[in-house]
Amino acid sequence: MRGEVTSFTDAFAVRVFPSNPYNKKIRIDVRVYDQDFQPVDAKVAPDSFMLGAEASRPVLVVVPFDGSNERKVRICTESVPFPNEQTQIKAQICGKFLGQRRF
Repeated sequence: MRGEVTSFTDAFAVRVFPSNPYNKKIRIDVRVYDQDFQPVDAKVAPDSFMLGAEASRPVLVVVPFDGSNERKVRICTESVPFPNEQTQIKAQICGKFLGQRRF
């Protein structure tokens, strides 16, 4: 997934839709990273939640420009394995987004 956003403020917003393709509920964390996978101080609502079988839901991500006119980020959906389950695989799916600030 890729996207470009134009903003006229000090931040840009992206709405993503994490989904659960499995037939059991899973826990989802949504995290924001820069191009080098270093964490970004973005606001994510909600940032962690349970997602039912074969369901999806919207998540709002607001990323500050931090003084620059352009910012590239990766917004990642990470499924968190439940303790004491047979499978302990943590999946991560990321999309690249470019925010551009206009005056």
